[in-house]
Amino acid sequence: MTRRTNGDAATVRAWAALGGGQGLAEEVTYQGVTGVLPSRLPVRELARATVGVCSLAAAELLALRNGTPVPPVRVHEGAVATAFVSERHLRIDGRALTLFAPLSGFWRTADGWVRTHANYPHHRARLLGALGLPDSGDDDPEAAARRLAGELAGRQAREVQEQVYAAGGLAVAVAPEAAGARHPLVETETVGEAPPRVLPAAPLPAAGVRVLDLTRVIAGPVATRTLALLGADVLRIDSPRLPEDPDAHADTGMGKRSARLDLADPADRKVCDELLAAADVVVTGYRPGALDRYGLAPGGLLDRHPGLTVARLSAWGWTAAGPWAGRRGFDSLVQAAVGIAAAEAGADGRPGALPAQALDHGTGYLLAAAVLRALSDRQRTGGGRTVRLSLAGTASWLLHGIRPAPPEDGDDGGDGYDPAPWLTETASPCGTLRHALPPVRYDGAPRTWHRPPSRWGTDAAAWL
Repeated sequence: MTRRTNGDAATVRAWAALGGGQGLAEEVTYQGVTGVLPSRLPVRELARATVGVCSLAAAELLALRNGTPVPPVRVHEGAVATAFVSERHLRIDGRALTLFAPLSGFWRTADGWVRTHANYPHHRARLLGALGLPDSGDDDPEAAARRLAGELAGRQAREVQEQVYAAGGLAVAVAPEAAGARHPLVETETVGEAPPRVLPAAPLPAAGVRVLDLTRVIAGPVATRTLALLGADVLRIDSPRLPEDPDAHADTGMGKRSARLDLADPADRKVCDELLAAADVVVTGYRPGALDRYGLAPGGLLDRHPGLTVARLSAWGWTAAGPWAGRRGFDSLVQAAVGIAAAEAGADGRPGALPAQALDHGTGYLLAAAVLRALSDRQRTGGGRTVRLSLAGTASWLLHGIRPAPPEDGDDGGDGYDPAPWLTETASPCGTLRHALPPVRYDGAPRTWHRPPSRWGTDAAAWL
């Protein structure tokens, strides 16, 4: 079953938020399937729209580079649903990933619920330390969970939230439905008067584009692995003092290279500056202001490198986020804080979750789309670009800006969902990977990445 987007306002609205031209979004088509991403909230519509506009932005840039009509965009909802839970489908030499640590989850308090995030060892240590609980590191997980549950049961949810955040940990009080502030979906600004950078004809939209990737976890790496799929030379840079989970890196490192630089070290900082001088795009996924001391504030970057696209991602938003803007955050915490967990609660009142980390994945495809659109606009009119997105902005759109698409006459939802056609195996330095195929589709789009992920931090900090 194929649907045009005439009845899919989410695609049209997302394309408008990205600054796309009128009329193009109406040409995107979707092949529907039943049983994908079931949820009380319109997650299915959000997921396919984010992939749809990313596919369209890629098709637009490809046509602009080659002087050809925009190729048709046809997205399969089965591919979208599989990619939106790519971390659940990933197998490394047959081994499944552990998605959430034992101390990451919902916990009852004296007046409600809190959601914690303790997947990284340092976050676990800060959570337990803030609450006065021991952290032996090799403690029995069930015993640690019982201690945490017992401690939280006698506390107020917001007291826990503030105490844990003050200690550098991660916990939020579960808010009632639609409780968060509303945030824009995409913010784009043209900066300076640099001349157009005309990209030559090429078989892939982002071929020859250099992307410096300063992101972690899911949303930012999803965006940059999508740009790598589309031909960009993507180099991810991490601090050697902040190790990444190797399983998470295997999932989101497709098509990219990975190097380590300590930006507090003058020699490594010089290498980063040399990379920036030749980059087309910088994508950051750290808290607002966290990288400014390393010369990576957007204003300074664009002063030194006119024509650069600086794309930034945060958890809690920007101008409307207030004191939360500088806080650490993850998809699961944003879901809890803005009312999504309450909207998805079970009959017993226990908070629920979306069927995917849809804020992460959806924001990732929107971020990639925003970068592609910035490259198209730079080719036409010149100038640098700043782009800002947030998990909170995508959450606002899900809660307030998308209505479930009504079924068309005779529409049975398409064929039943089976993820198998959208999975493949690839040999890699990390082991044999069974992984999701990319969902981005336009006529002629690559079916998969040109290279598997490197091991974290093992590549040279240099452009190809």
